[in-house]
Amino acid sequence: MDGFGLLKKGLLRRRGILAAGAALGATAFGSTVLSGCSVPEPPRRAQPVADPAPGVPIASTRREQLMQFAAHPDDDLYFMNPDTQRMVDAGVPLVSVYVTAGEHLGENRIKGMPPAPPNRAAYSSSRHQGLRQAYAKALGLDMFTPWQKGVTTLQGGRRAEINTLVHGGRRVELIFLNLPEHAPRRYLALTSLWRDRALELRTHLSADSPVDRSDSYDHDQLIDVLVGLLDRYRPTVVQTLDPDPDVQVSPEAVRKRDAEQPGYSDHSDHTAVACFTWAALIRWVAEGQKGPGQIPAFVATAFRGYYNRHWPKNLPPQVLKEKAGHLFAYGGNPDWECGNASGCGDYGVGGGRPLKNTKGWVRATHYRWPGAGPAVVTRPDGRLDAYGVLGLRAVRWRETERGTGVWGEPTDLGGGPLVPALGSATLPDGRVLLFGVRIASLTGRGGPNKREVVLLEQRSPDGPFLAWRGLGNPERKDDRGRRVGVPVAVTTPDGRVHLFLRNADKGVSTRVRSTDGSWSPWRALPVTEEIQDGLDVVVDADGRVHVLAAGSKTVQHWIDSVPAAPLPLAGDPVAAVPGRGRTGLDVYYRKPAAKELLSQRHGNVSFDGYGPVAAAADASGTVLLGRDLRGRVQLRRGGRLWTRTQGAAAVQSSVLRLPPEGPVAVGLGADAHPWVWRPAQRSGATSHS
Repeated sequence: MDGFGLLKKGLLRRRGILAAGAALGATAFGSTVLSGCSVPEPPRRAQPVADPAPGVPIASTRREQLMQFAAHPDDDLYFMNPDTQRMVDAGVPLVSVYVTAGEHLGENRIKGMPPAPPNRAAYSSSRHQGLRQAYAKALGLDMFTPWQKGVTTLQGGRRAEINTLVHGGRRVELIFLNLPEHAPRRYLALTSLWRDRALELRTHLSADSPVDRSDSYDHDQLIDVLVGLLDRYRPTVVQTLDPDPDVQVSPEAVRKRDAEQPGYSDHSDHTAVACFTWAALIRWVAEGQKGPGQIPAFVATAFRGYYNRHWPKNLPPQVLKEKAGHLFAYGGNPDWECGNASGCGDYGVGGGRPLKNTKGWVRATHYRWPGAGPAVVTRPDGRLDAYGVLGLRAVRWRETERGTGVWGEPTDLGGGPLVPALGSATLPDGRVLLFGVRIASLTGRGGPNKREVVLLEQRSPDGPFLAWRGLGNPERKDDRGRRVGVPVAVTTPDGRVHLFLRNADKGVSTRVRSTDGSWSPWRALPVTEEIQDGLDVVVDADGRVHVLAAGSKTVQHWIDSVPAAPLPLAGDPVAAVPGRGRTGLDVYYRKPAAKELLSQRHGNVSFDGYGPVAAAADASGTVLLGRDLRGRVQLRRGGRLWTRTQGAAAVQSSVLRLPPEGPVAVGLGADAHPWVWRPAQRSGATSHS
């Protein structure tokens, strides 16, 4: 059983087979599902292959463009906000692509409404109207502001509805591909399309849409369309759903109630659309490598979905109120006069229902690969190097002059396609090690879906790199290997490098590099409860390695791979700072759904916000870096608080460094370039005592 679970029996439309009147009867054909049909399938079409070798030119641009891909209308509002809203607020143009029509069973009602015949075309249209209401609100407009509605032509002559709204120099475009959620007999249509290369789906026609004819899609044609959209808009930030949801075994009644696929913590449509999107990203980059081409420069982020139900919630009331407000606009009300004849939203989501929903999806936002930001290294001359993932490949930016924060163009280090987070460690002689997770295969249609931990090692200090090297995977089976997390590494005083990552059992696996460069086998640390990704690893004054991970009931803590006393429950990854001398650690964390940042030793430290924090110590004490309640980067040092107010919108987390001249924050922006912020030295910040 793969990440899409088990398919129900039913009737598929295959090439050369009539849907209802085929020579094979419906019952007999349905009993064969996908594997038993003797009808020959067409051969797979040859696709461009990603080349992991370094040295490919990278497209250079300072424009900003956010593009996000969702399975259903509302996936972005539930799982990608508040990140989407923060970038829209910063003026980043948004293109949001919805793969399904969202028609489901065609029932748009809430308890107490009179029953009505199901109408899939009307329900799909009403959900689209709900999105227009939500994004009008996101632009600061009246919810019923008219949009420009039109038809856009896609790859292969297919057509899709496009809605556009512009206000104050900000732009939002909504594109509806309108593939069906269900094929005949309620098949999981997109799951089937990902797995079966002989399946074709006809698009759904929504009411009140300018698109008046249906198109067909097979597996490759959907990827072609997504690649075409990526190439048309050339986004600098791409947001997707989770292609590799957690293993989640729940009682069958609970699983059905929560609409999760068998064995995994997400809806099967979310997983299928995420896989199609990542397959399209990989193909887009591979096509850019052909001939004298260039790698498209973009930063990718994948968001967890129904995962949110199973873990402590991490959005404080102020942020949650804003996020839920967009769902209020999307859900709408049957009494509203919105100008759309088929309805004014997805009524089951209207009012305060998302906040009352016991699943709690709206109450958290989690990244699939929660990296700590770019890996930043100080060169011998004091200039900074930043390493990150751009266009699914490892790259390095170099500061042109010390302290300027001006970066040269990125240098391609290869290794792709990589998930969008790197771990790093620096050896005693100054050589840099980079760790990533490579998408070794993502083919669908019954093909392999595999991940591999990889290493890039510097040949000499400040010098070139050796070839990429595979470190395998702590999981023996490919399906479990998809679930591994972001590698995190640290160098101990004896010169060894300790590598850690979350495994498929929601525990921690580790390997150790000896001083001669050899690696120990993978092994799992003993666990007492499941943990989230986003590990923090530090070395104390005695050279002991501490690993901390936010769990389901506590913060788990290991010292030299041995379980230590757990810490209080946290909603997000924690940050630890070694104490002075031999005084242990101080751990910084937020309780679930709380804005206050707490110190294990000192209590509240006046650093309200949300999301992960970074912490390090200098002569003034502990320096903190994170996001405030408006999503802006903030830094606290010596009792003073600075807020970053200029520059490109920050994407995901930023990293903290403490050179002699003062704290430095480095992150990636919505323009797919790194930014540097030295709050105590220059403008671009507001200061508070």
